[in-house]
Amino acid sequence: MELVLIRHGLPVRSAESSDPPLHDEGHDQARKVADWLAGERFDAVYSSPMLRAIETAAPLLAASGHELRHHEGIAEFDRDSGAYVPMEELKREDYAAWKAMAEGDHGVDIGQFQQAVVAALEEIIEAHPGQRVAVFCHGGVINVWTAHVLSMAPRLFFEPRYTSLHRYMCARSGQRNILSLNETAHLR
Repeated sequence: MELVLIRHGLPVRSAESSDPPLHDEGHDQARKVADWLAGERFDAVYSSPMLRAIETAAPLLAASGHELRHHEGIAEFDRDSGAYVPMEELKREDYAAWKAMAEGDHGVDIGQFQQAVVAALEEIIEAHPGQRVAVFCHGGVINVWTAHVLSMAPRLFFEPRYTSLHRYMCARSGQRNILSLNETAHLR
């Protein structure tokens, strides 16, 4: 089966919530990724239960008629942090905090987070043999899943762009292969 992970669009910055809505630019990114994917057939569409992922999935759902399926296991590691600062803003405004996060200070056990993400995605894979499934999720989810597929230690090692596409082939035998990472042609 083909598993397509899609990072959410740009959310608003929030000092009060780790689950903010999309910024206007994020809504535009969501429309662009939906238009880009319009020619592809998906058998199911999943989303993290977090608002920024749900809102990013909305244009694709409107075009495809799919019902959105939520999966708690693909929520972001910072879901309980109480605030949200887009990574590029954090990097620009508090480089030391961004660097600490990039080097592993996430405030969560990244190994446990990876185990939860892998279990959730494997559950989705098992439910859709031979199909193509879109999953709207988060940069941390994409990082730890990709690290798993590459047999790397769990870590955040690359920066998925907003609404970037990440494609994986997932065989019934358990073999997992990367087809592409960080597709962003739809944003040009």
